[in-house]
Amino acid sequence: MAAVYKSLSKATGQKGDAPAEGIKRNKQRVLILSSRGVTFRHRHLLNDLASMMPHSKKDAKFDSKSKLYQLCELADLYNCNNVFFFEARKGKDLYVWLSKVPNGPTVKMHLQNLHTTEELHFTGNCLKGSRPILSFDATFETQPHLKVIKELFLHTFGVPQGARKSKPFIDHVMAFTVADGKIWVRNYQISEVEKTEKAGEEEEKSSKAKSKLGLKDTDINLVEIGPRFVLTPIIIQEGSFGGPIIYENRQFVSPNQVRSELRKSKAGRHNARAEKQLERVVKKGDLGLRSSGPRKAPDALDTKQVFA
Repeated sequence: MAAVYKSLSKATGQKGDAPAEGIKRNKQRVLILSSRGVTFRHRHLLNDLASMMPHSKKDAKFDSKSKLYQLCELADLYNCNNVFFFEARKGKDLYVWLSKVPNGPTVKMHLQNLHTTEELHFTGNCLKGSRPILSFDATFETQPHLKVIKELFLHTFGVPQGARKSKPFIDHVMAFTVADGKIWVRNYQISEVEKTEKAGEEEEKSSKAKSKLGLKDTDINLVEIGPRFVLTPIIIQEGSFGGPIIYENRQFVSPNQVRSELRKSKAGRHNARAEKQLERVVKKGDLGLRSSGPRKAPDALDTKQVFA
């Protein structure tokens, strides 16, 4: 069928990708890859997201963590105009880079509270390759940097119509919510169940009208299927993996700094206990209560000294 379609399109002088009636097609392709040092949970999350985005292309692990501008050339080789990069640090921390190739912008976010689809054991399920409905909180329209992040989410997670390996169905919803300066990401399945309860007179009339049209009365519910995670924006760069910083989150605290403060607090408590213990030992030695250690000098008016 593809060969017949190509021959017909050549005969008519129209390309298969040509826009119909002047409507511009949405051609978004995403390159999704990770750096070296990712854990198995990070890898499972990447596989979950790749299965949810049929317009994405996966690549092997990227070696460098300092020369990220090379990702632009890699995306050009794969004919992608978006990059979704997972950067792992110290085998614990995971940072997410979203970039629009080749002119930017680029946003760097810290990923926390990661739960993959296999971990959650939810009962919901969705068709692989189906297109999602992207639901954004109203807070995304209040601040400029959130508008930029929303646009990058639309280009990355929004599956264009007619994309490669995509199905012509919409059966799940991706929700993005802003709370406490963080972006909470959830994925829900659209579940339709036929009504079984007895309805009122007006509902019965509407159900009869729907039955005449061949439509069924159904209840639509949302069932979470995963994965779920939380993103904290750190910086937004004007270019693609480079350029001036147009936004910086001053309230973000690096996980390295958090761990350093915890170690310092533990070390401070240990040092205080050691100093108190040393003070007790010295005090007992000065009072002569220890068999070993420094003792008081003998008193000249002591009975043993006077009648020695």
